[in-house]
Formats: sequence, structure tokens, C-alpha cells
Amino acid sequence: MSAPASQATASEAQTQSGAEVLLRALKDQGVEVIFGYPGGAVLPIYDALFKQNAIRHILVRQEGGAVHAAEGYARSTGKVGVVLVTSGPGATNAVTGLVDALMDSIPIVCLTGQVPTHLIGNDAFQEADTTGITRPATKHNYLVKNAADLARVVHEAFYVARTGRPGPVVIDLPKDIVIGKAPYVEPATTHRSYHPQTEPDPTQIAKAIALLKSATRPMVYAGGGVINAGPEAAALLTKFIHTTGFPITNTLMGLGAFPASDPRFLGMLGMHGTYESNLAMHGCDVLLAIGARFDDRVTGRLNAFSPGSRKIHIDIDPSSVNKNVPVEVPIIADAGRALAALLAAWHADPTPVDSQALTAWWRTIDAWRAKDCLKFTQDMKPGAIIKPQYAIQRLYELTRAVKQDIFITTEVGQHQMWAAQHFKFEQPNHWMTSGGLGTMGYGLPAAMGVQIAHPDALVIDIAGEASVLMNIQELGTISQYRLPVKVFILNNEYMGMVRQWQELLHGGRYSESYSAALPDFVKLADAFHAKGLRAQTVDQLDDVIRAMLACDTAVIADIAVDPKENCFPMIPSGAAHNEMILGPEHEEVHSARAAGMTDEGLVLV
Repeated sequence: MSAPASQATASEAQTQSGAEVLLRALKDQGVEVIFGYPGGAVLPIYDALFKQNAIRHILVRQEGGAVHAAEGYARSTGKVGVVLVTSGPGATNAVTGLVDALMDSIPIVCLTGQVPTHLIGNDAFQEADTTGITRPATKHNYLVKNAADLARVVHEAFYVARTGRPGPVVIDLPKDIVIGKAPYVEPATTHRSYHPQTEPDPTQIAKAIALLKSATRPMVYAGGGVINAGPEAAALLTKFIHTTGFPITNTLMGLGAFPASDPRFLGMLGMHGTYESNLAMHGCDVLLAIGARFDDRVTGRLNAFSPGSRKIHIDIDPSSVNKNVPVEVPIIADAGRALAALLAAWHADPTPVDSQALTAWWRTIDAWRAKDCLKFTQDMKPGAIIKPQYAIQRLYELTRAVKQDIFITTEVGQHQMWAAQHFKFEQPNHWMTSGGLGTMGYGLPAAMGVQIAHPDALVIDIAGEASVLMNIQELGTISQYRLPVKVFILNNEYMGMVRQWQELLHGGRYSESYSAALPDFVKLADAFHAKGLRAQTVDQLDDVIRAMLACDTAVIADIAVDPKENCFPMIPSGAAHNEMILGPEHEEVHSARAAGMTDEGLVLV
């Protein structure tokens, strides 16, 4: 007589290996894809992967690429990205990606192999103190020393990664734990201690509404926290702005949280933000910050940041509030729930806004906007050199005719800022970039992760020739899985942002910023079974972009751009929002400065 089904299940749970329990827990957490690279300490997990079909594994070419791919997957889907690497160098290679995810609040669970528990601390082959190394690089980490804890830890790690302010979590797995038998436990419905506040305090909401309705020069500043709160939060943000009529700006990480085509959007703010957004931040009297952390690239010189404003800060992370900038009304809550509460309270409060003052504020903003701070001059004669801004502009315009969903990733540098300035995002989760850490090499593996998540989408990595080489080996992964990722390289033969700073701040001494031995990217594409294209002059650009978009395989488009072009506007490091360099297209402003005149508080260095 056979045993009852419940007894059979219990018996099976006791005979499963730790690796099998791990995969069962991942499946119960909804994991469909793992980005990883095998090694001795994790071979039992790879053996278990081989025996199942529920979870797909993507073999990367280096562990750093695995984390960036998981970041792209997570950022574009809202799900937790999962990484699997071996012990020692496998884990240490993942550290840069973990810090990147920590600073940009990306939910990642990284599974690292470890030597058997009895060898920990013995300097065994490929041993590293992974939990010690990754403690400052993660939101939380675990070393599993008891098989009975394995399933619980996995479930808990996913909860921690996605709850509150998202972030990366490491689970370090000794080899004997994944080889030996382990019991399975179901996910807990609640966590015993970690309960981030998601609902806003009604008293603080009332204070915020009173302050906002008293404003004569209001400004809304929204960051990546709005995107992390889900598409409903972005929709509520749009509704709030339309209800109030206030101007809004986004951080680099917040692009897409509010439609770029909306006339109330002033563009990105900060070091390479627009003239109008930075001056509006500087001149506002009430500032509402939502899901943003007042980082230095946004604030500039702290003692000159938005000096006359009363500040409201909504964030789910209490440690981010009053950390860099003191605020009058702190609201600890999920961005979406706080926006819903603000909207309800706004409608419930009969106090009128000062519409006359708001109209005057918009006139001032429109005068700043009329400067057209992003304008550039492109010579359209055949054979003329391509301006990088024009290349991005044409890429944006030509992709409008594409019927696919479009996702953009970037590397880090000038091209990243030009993409943020000239490629317009209408919805969240379609812009993936490394903001806080500024990780060169991020864009290519991130695009790979986005393409895995959205196989029918158009995924473009806007790259620089120096940055893309940091993880160029991931072209092998793209080839293996036949991913039609497009790599759009703005090739100026320099580490462009480094060269720009050397020109403007270091007397034009270009120390080690010129790339003297670049590969032939067309031949490199061919070597990795991709399509290689090149545009060297402006009359070739559109044909190359169209050919890239029409290709159903991976493409590297090598776009030769002006090596002397700088990215403006620019707030020099340590300067204030009203201390901007607007660039050579604004000679009349330079002349005003030379004559000792002011221009809406603008100072040009």
C-alpha cells in the first residue's frame, strides 16, 4: 500500500539536496531566469539546474556582466534579478555590480558559492570572505551554515531585496550545504522584524498640502523611487502634476517617471540638466521631492541648493531623509501611496492656490526655457563630421516609426548625458543607466538582461567606445542566445567626460584620456556573429540607423562623432544650480557675463 500524498511530499522534502531545495525556493519566488557562471563551489547547483526546466539559465562571460544583466532585467520588469556565481573570484567579480545595484536601488538576489563550512577560514582554494566583502556592497547578506535555514533564507532574501527601498542581497552557500540534504519550508507570509513604513502619516500629508497650496513658485523633483514604486506611482505622479499645474523635473534615474513630451516637464536636473530645471530648483519657494535622495550631482553645492525653498521629502527609506538636505516636512512612505494621499488631500482641501503667482512663475520658467539650452549646430553638408547630440536626436526620431516597445540602456560618460538630454522617455522602466556608481561597462550586459526579459522589444545600448570595451566579452552571450541587441557607439576616440573635465578644469592637459588603439568595431561585430555598421559623416548617419533598426540580429553601429564636442549645460563640481556653463552655442550669455551683467542669476565659469 502506497503512502499518502502528504507523507510522500514530506519524505521527498527530507531527501532533497540543498541545491534542489534552493531551486524549489527560487521557483516559488517566481524566478524564471538566472544569470550566472559556473565554478567548482556551485557545480551541485548547476547539476540541479540541468535536471529541471522551470528556470532558464543565461551563461554570461564574466560575473560582473551577470549582475548588470540582472539589473537590466530587474529595472525593466520590476521583478527581482537573480545571479549565480562561484566562490572566490566569482563573488569578488560581482562586487561592482552589487554596489551599482545598491546605489541605484535595484532588487537583486546574488547566490555565491563558498568552500565547505569546515574549510571556511582556512584559506582554501577559491575561498574569500564573501559576506565580509559584500557587507557594505549590499542591502543585506547571509552565510548559510545550517541546511535547515536554507529555504527560509532564500525566501527572506527576496523579501528584503524587493521590500522598502529595493537593493541587492547576497546568499553565500557553502558547498556542503548545497550537496547535503535539506528540508523545504514554504515562504512566510510576514517577516519577523523588517516592516518598512509604506503608508504616509496623514498629519504630514496635511502639512505638505498646506505648504504646497501656499506656494508661489512651486517645484516638483521626482527620482527613481517613483519608478521603483511601480507604474501606478508614475501614473499618480502625472495626475498630481496635471491637477496642480506645477512644474516638474526628473533625476537621471527618474527619467520616464513623467512623460518627457508634457509641457510641464522641464527636463532633467543636475550637473548636466537643463537651464530651466536648474534655475527653477534654485528659485522655487516650495520644493516637493519624491523618491529622490538629494545626491551631489543633483544638489551641487549644498549650502547654495534651493536656498529660499521650504522642502517636503517623500521617501520610503528613513535614512535618506534629512541626510544631505534638511527638510521641513518629511514623509516616510511608498511613493505611490504618498502620491495617492496627496491627491486625495489636495481635492479635500478647499484652499485655493495663488493662480496669479503660479502664472507669473510659469512666465519666468518659459523665459528660461526659451534659451534652448540644449541647442547645437550640425553642419549638414555631405562629408561633415557628426555631432553626438545630432546622432542621439536622429536615433530618437527614427525609432518613433518602430512599432516595437523600445528600451534604452547606456554606458557611462558624455554619451550617457547626451542620451538623457535628447532621447525622450514617456513611460517608466524603459531607461536603464548606472546613476549612483557611474559604472563603465554597465550598458551592454544590462541591454542583454532587458532583451532576455522582453524578447520582442527593440533594445539599444547607447555607448561610448571606451565604456563599451569594459564588458565587450558579453557579445559572446548575446551571440549564444541570439539576442538582437543594438549597440549604438558614439565614437570620439576619447574617454569623453574625462577629456571634457581635463579641458575645462585642468588646463587642457589630456592625461591618458585618448584611446590610441581602438578595435575595428565592424570587424569585432563580425567576430561575434553580429552585424557591423559604420557612419563617418553626417550624410551616412540616417542610412546606418535605419539599417540597424531593420536588422533582426545583434548590431554594432560605430558612429564617428566630433572628438572635441563637450556636454553642456554643465554645473562644475562644487558649484550651485545658478552657476552653469551653457557652452559655445550661447555666446550672447558669455558676452553678458564678460560685461559684468547677470542673466536670471546665471554665472558662467
